[in-house]
Amino acid sequence: MRGLRLTLISLLTVSCGLWAMAQQPQAPATGQPAVGQAPAPGAPQGRGARGGRGGRGAQRVRPVVLAWADTRNGQAQHDSVSHALSVIARLGYESGAYDTYIRTDSHIISKTPTKTDGTPASGGPNLNNVDAIFFMGHREVPIDAKQKEELLSFVRDDGKGFVAAHVGLTAFESWPEFGNLIGARFDGHPINGPGVVINEDPAFPATKHLPASFPFTDEFYQPKEFSRENMHVLLRLDLTGVTNAGLRVPNGDHPLAWAKTYGKGRVFFGSFAHSHATWDIADIQRMYLEAIKWSLRLTDAPVTPHPMRGGTPAQ
Repeated sequence: MRGLRLTLISLLTVSCGLWAMAQQPQAPATGQPAVGQAPAPGAPQGRGARGGRGGRGAQRVRPVVLAWADTRNGQAQHDSVSHALSVIARLGYESGAYDTYIRTDSHIISKTPTKTDGTPASGGPNLNNVDAIFFMGHREVPIDAKQKEELLSFVRDDGKGFVAAHVGLTAFESWPEFGNLIGARFDGHPINGPGVVINEDPAFPATKHLPASFPFTDEFYQPKEFSRENMHVLLRLDLTGVTNAGLRVPNGDHPLAWAKTYGKGRVFFGSFAHSHATWDIADIQRMYLEAIKWSLRLTDAPVTPHPMRGGTPAQ
């Protein structure tokens, strides 16, 4: 009996040990750390991982992009904006190039953001802790004079990035300096495709994957109050043979995407994309991903204003 009891006790001890080992967190097969474990040195670190963009005081390992879209005063709301922001966040996550905050509450466009009761905001993004803005605000975005100056300073003085897409060109019509920041103003969309796009700089990071010219269908925003002396045009709409009473571009020059500097900062605008479907086109996704990386200075390329290139200028 004594021997039997010892055997049973030994078996029970081994079983308890095996059960305890089974309860320990195991690293997933992907190589990512288990919950509660620190990542191995040199391992990829996602949001919330130690060394990532996790809690207060966490050391950042990637730049942070604020995807900002306030469409409260928009004239069509552009349902695709929501999808666009999710695409921008996914591109940053999958490429590992940047982390993303998606926000539509414009009070965070400030270096001293506040809550609705006027007290200082606790945590979250603001112009002190992000490295670039991806902007799809619509028409008169409600920010005050102090916020406007701090937004300009964010780009001009701090050297941060500003990438705007489609409806971003319609924003702040009553604010002259925003036109200088973004490079042009919205003047309608008399052409809704199909059309032919001319690639004026196949060496620029955001356009080097695109052919010299290609057919495209979209709601093409017509720019006004722009000068090729102040911006590096990357893509333009070929107006050869196009006749439309709504066209008001000088000399048939219809830029669709450009890069420029504003003080120390880098600015990019792309007229693409109006529809949900356009945001699912790999070439458009890559264009905006590379534009954001360029604005973050993860890649480099000169900004060299130039006359129209390629194609046949409209007469």
